[in-house]
Amino acid sequence: QVQLVESGGGLVQAGGSLSLSCAASGRTSSIYALGWFRQAPGKEREFVAAITWSGGSTYYKDPVKGRFTISKDNAKNTVSLQMNSLKPEDTAVYYCSTRRTYCSRTCDAFESYNYWGQGTQVTVSS
Repeated sequence: QVQLVESGGGLVQAGGSLSLSCAASGRTSSIYALGWFRQAPGKEREFVAAITWSGGSTYYKDPVKGRFTISKDNAKNTVSLQMNSLKPEDTAVYYCSTRRTYCSRTCDAFESYNYWGQGTQVTVSS
């Protein structure tokens, strides 16, 4: 199994920045990629970004391209999501998740992700 713990959420004004972290432990050797998803009230959980565990490839949902950056600290088995130029529509609970299988072109298939963190709230005020 893989255990995931998110941290770093909070309240920020529109245009501000937040950095989320996801610490992985357990059978990290089984991880192919780690992704960030988010879920706003009344909406389905949606893909935000992902990175292969080797750190060699990154993937982003179109609305966050150029504003969010995903990166991995190999020494700490931690993946960070740096979020800049935040908008009210970025408000959601953010979850990190891992997958064992190879990513297609987009790496965004919800059903391919196996382990999930508990989530961290991000609120962007206008």
